[in-house]
Amino acid sequence: MQAGHPEGSPEALKAGMKKHGIGPTLMSQILRLSEFHTYPAPGVLIGAFMVDWAQELLGVSPDRKLYAVCETPKCLPDALQVMARCTTGNNRLRVVPIGKFAITLNAPTDNDTADAVRVFVDLEKLKKFPTIDIWYANSPAYDKHAMKMRLQDEIFRAGRDILSYEKVRVLVTKKKKWKSVTCPCCGETVPDYLLEGNRCGACGSMRYYERI
Repeated sequence: MQAGHPEGSPEALKAGMKKHGIGPTLMSQILRLSEFHTYPAPGVLIGAFMVDWAQELLGVSPDRKLYAVCETPKCLPDALQVMARCTTGNNRLRVVPIGKFAITLNAPTDNDTADAVRVFVDLEKLKKFPTIDIWYANSPAYDKHAMKMRLQDEIFRAGRDILSYEKVRVLVTKKKKWKSVTCPCCGETVPDYLLEGNRCGACGSMRYYERI
């Protein structure tokens, strides 16, 4: 905990970043991201460095329109939503639940494929940062209550030093033409390409509620 600042407060977070020389632009983004996520989760903090580096590798400004793939639904999508403005709502973020802490970013293109950059947590590099290493491995040696601030400090100290990247090519998903159809089971309308046979997903494999 930073002297004079309550643990987990924006002031303590800012003090921790200043200690490790994080620049004002990235600092501002991390503060905004932490507020969006509701707290400075370790995955969110690492994600900030990942998105920042991916944008730099692509040679684009933070306001440039980008498309993203995120390989985990945990924490990391929020970094893409806040910092790269890629969201599921604007159809520029695709979350693929592979379980890897990795992102891919690419610029818009009219081609069927796009050159992209993939940034990921490098397991070899993690060995230099023991607290991050045991947290990332979900090891029982990591004590959340006793080691939380040590982990945060180590993340700020590590920055990009736990990350690697590779140049990749991704398929570009074109917008589909569709028409609205009515599900005979529930009477609600859905896009035709989302039907399962002759019924909607909520009446089929994606059912998640029962009427009461």
